[in-house]
Amino acid sequence: MALRLIRAVGQDVVAPMIFKRGCAVSAYELQHKVPVQRKVEQIPKAQYGGRHTVTMLPGGGIGPELMSYVKEVFRFAGVPVDFEIVDIDPASEGNDDLEYALTTIKRNGVALKGNIETKSEATGVLSRNVAIRNELDLYVNVLHCKSYNAIPAHHQNVDVVIVRQNTEGEYAMLEHESVRGVVESMKVITVEHAARVARYAFEFARNNNRKKVTTIHKANIMKLADGLFLKVARDVAKEYPDIQHNDMIIDNCCMQLVSNPHQFDVMNTTNLYGSITSNVLCGLIGGAGLFSGRNYGDHYAVFEPGTRNTGTAIAGKNVANPVAMLQAAVDMLYHLGHSYHADCISDAIHKTIEFDGIHTPDLGGQNTSTEVIQNILQHLAEKRTYWQPSSW
Repeated sequence: MALRLIRAVGQDVVAPMIFKRGCAVSAYELQHKVPVQRKVEQIPKAQYGGRHTVTMLPGGGIGPELMSYVKEVFRFAGVPVDFEIVDIDPASEGNDDLEYALTTIKRNGVALKGNIETKSEATGVLSRNVAIRNELDLYVNVLHCKSYNAIPAHHQNVDVVIVRQNTEGEYAMLEHESVRGVVESMKVITVEHAARVARYAFEFARNNNRKKVTTIHKANIMKLADGLFLKVARDVAKEYPDIQHNDMIIDNCCMQLVSNPHQFDVMNTTNLYGSITSNVLCGLIGGAGLFSGRNYGDHYAVFEPGTRNTGTAIAGKNVANPVAMLQAAVDMLYHLGHSYHADCISDAIHKTIEFDGIHTPDLGGQNTSTEVIQNILQHLAEKRTYWQPSSW
């Protein structure tokens, strides 16, 4: 096992990630059966003439229209990124679409995705979203929740980062019917994965001038599983004496988020608790349409809206908030090293929300999705955003 340093997205600086070489395995031979770190043979990443090829997974609901806005903004700004679009049929009874999507991500190294539904209830059909995270070993999800002054919310001046374990816990999908009418579902916590996410949280805090890490758990009830997660976090915390560490039970954490979110800085969570706290926090300061999520592994990165909602009810009505997907695309650009284009698009989004007051109905506004995009393009028109190869 070796310690390797990898640059995180945007302003988030270097965080250590554990890297272990291993043998190639078939796509689903070990899926959810051995819930520890796995590696597959790495397919060379595509990069041609300074341009990057990125896998685009539109997903269901509002995903396809949000992706069309991303492509429109990228085309207008001259972003040196080409998309390889892969559609996954949510009603499919097989995994062929999923396997092809995984192959393209392994080839390109990076993906931008919407939420992908899994409508089949057959036990042999994998959850698409969970399978992508597990197969690519995207062991950590990072969600930065920072409030906007121009958006009415329950709390202002909130600035919290949730670092979520992304591949085990209740999402290990290990279930069986022991006897008729009795179903057992396993929650898997391993020292290896608990340590990886805890160390990522502390490194993130140190390198981004944050002062405290709070570990979220339910160790008072799940004394072995969550007890292990908490113990590992406390052990890792000893390596970072400059970072304050405390812990909080998940139900109390939800209440504290609603009543006083300012007490939190960086949160270190298990998989399920990260999903819960992400939705609570986003709901408090603007909703699902504003914030992006980043999924990191040792080899691959996938960017998506932070709360992973499909938005089927508003699909095709021109009212979906495009900001979360655009923010995910900005995160992706920082990750790829296209900082200038990322800064320009991020600034255009910020001005549209904060200064121009162009808000979709989910934010209390009356503007359409296309009006938000057109306003962003107007700000981009004021900048020099055409592509300039680094050799020029």
